[in-house]
Amino acid sequence: MNRELLRNLPKVDELLKEEIVEKELKSTMRTLVIDTLRETIDYYRDLILKDKIESISKEEILKTFNKLMKKNNSPKLKKVINATGTVIHTNLGRSLLSNQAVEAVNNVSMNYNNLEYNIEQGKRGLRYSHIEELITRITGAEAAMVVNNNAAAVMLVLNTLCNGKEAIVSRGQLVEIGGSFRVPEVMKFSNAKLVEVGTTNRTHLYDYENNINENTGVLLKVHTSNFKILGFTEEVSIEELVGLSKKYNVPVYEDIGSGVLIDYTKYGFTYEPTVQESLKKGMDVVTFSGDKMLGGPQAGIIVGKKEYIDKMKKNQLTRALRIDKMTLAALEATLKLYLDEKEAIENIPTLNMLLSSKETIKKKAESLKRKLRNKVKNFNFHIEEDYSMVGGGSMPTEKIETYVIKITSEEFTPEQIEYNLRMNETPIVTRVYNNQVIMDLRTMFQRDFDTIVEAFLTMK
Repeated sequence: MNRELLRNLPKVDELLKEEIVEKELKSTMRTLVIDTLRETIDYYRDLILKDKIESISKEEILKTFNKLMKKNNSPKLKKVINATGTVIHTNLGRSLLSNQAVEAVNNVSMNYNNLEYNIEQGKRGLRYSHIEELITRITGAEAAMVVNNNAAAVMLVLNTLCNGKEAIVSRGQLVEIGGSFRVPEVMKFSNAKLVEVGTTNRTHLYDYENNINENTGVLLKVHTSNFKILGFTEEVSIEELVGLSKKYNVPVYEDIGSGVLIDYTKYGFTYEPTVQESLKKGMDVVTFSGDKMLGGPQAGIIVGKKEYIDKMKKNQLTRALRIDKMTLAALEATLKLYLDEKEAIENIPTLNMLLSSKETIKKKAESLKRKLRNKVKNFNFHIEEDYSMVGGGSMPTEKIETYVIKITSEEFTPEQIEYNLRMNETPIVTRVYNNQVIMDLRTMFQRDFDTIVEAFLTMK
């Protein structure tokens, strides 16, 4: 251990007089600056104690301070560039809000608003009134309400319709969603008693009917949006379940998962049930996500028969699960776009990315490649055809034709390129496959191209 180096480590008071530190003090909280100075000194003290350095200069210390200052002063939740080609990327924030939704959030978050105030009557109002009419108009439901996510929606529906009673569900529909959250566990917390019927791959109508009794609270259908069972399979249709519910006077409820409000088969995608379709076929209650395929903020939307929705609004759990003003504003702005399907596709980023033509993606790839080739050396950039994914636990077998830029270098390994891009000031998340770094242009924006070029120029 070099005791001389320890003695020569500058004190915080001494460093506070340095120009670079004084500059930081003018634009940053003093507490953060001092904490970062201490962190810097501690960093070098640890290196000295472990005999990992033989010399040190004040210039080097200040350089490290500046680097740590940028890190400590930047938000933990930050923008990243999604170059993976997975449109609804669960780890990267799922759906992006439209400009209209962002503007609506800014408006209500920066000003007082009529969240729970009825302007016409001049008295307290209900937050659901701002959006219920819009949701029912789009979906065709009798009534609607919104909670903070779809798992909360499932719990509220079951707690309201099935508290202490049995919920009959096909064994093949007991799915696990992201973060290890499982439908059976959500059901348990709702105080509904799970009754599994059928087998993993085959469930028949008689499996439901044979288990209906005086303690049956609901017939439950869960759309398995995040996986597919192929081969020797059998599933009870919505029409059959609705018929059974009417026969025994038991409500039937479907958790449809992703909020699909347009018919994607018109655009060449595989069939995915829409909310409107489930309601038309007679479902009493349907729940779905506000983000994912719908393309709005995280929310759990509940639609269906008024008698059931009214009961849920009075449930004491509703207050714990309710959405805030910003989510409400973003959701309203998003749903308004669905009044015109063309407007929704043009303005909602998730829909626009999913439905952008292959030719549009190719033009973006060519534009980025030109920028990279004009400025970046020691890297090879090749445009090739590939496939994007929907993501978000939706359409698991769907592949979308796309164009990607594949990157190689004699100076850097693919793993080094991926790491450097990911550790960029604005992280760039890519894929590595077959010894190449892959950037899929479907999930990338022209506004980020200069940032990507700069990331390659500064790569070490």
